Amino acid sequence: MSIESQLKAQLAENRDIVQALLDDGSEPDAEYTIEHHFSSSNFDRLEKAAVDAFKLGFEVNDAEEMELEDGSVIFCFDAIAYHKLEVALLDKATEQLLQLAAKQKVDYDGWGTYFVGDEIDEEEGDDEEDDGFPH
Repeated sequence: MSIESQLKAQLAENRDIVQALLDDGSEPDAEYTIEHHFSSSNFDRLEKAAVDAFKLGFEVNDAEEMELEDGSVIFCFDAIAYHKLEVALLDKATEQLLQLAAKQKVDYDGWGTYFVGDEIDEEEGDDEEDDGFPH
């Protein structure tokens, strides 16, 4: 798949992910932890990609080794950013990181984040009577 078609697909996915989170009640004005995923079977290439992502201003976590179902091994890391769930910011990062991945010949595997909203009350559904003591 060409970088142009990858970018087009990822930009559409950016909109879908953001809309799904907001539809589920995630806070629109919160700061999110956005984790952009990279992988490669070549550790040296992945390491160069991590350095490039750091130079772009992303926080980079340590690479991890993962065994796939077929027994092959890949290495992966996340380039992390903290910002609002804004499509324009995600689109800019996606374009930068897809270009970085193409340059270093590694895979950009999209991004993920966490739902931000009301916490479920731990005592909700608890059948015990409130004895006035913290639990």
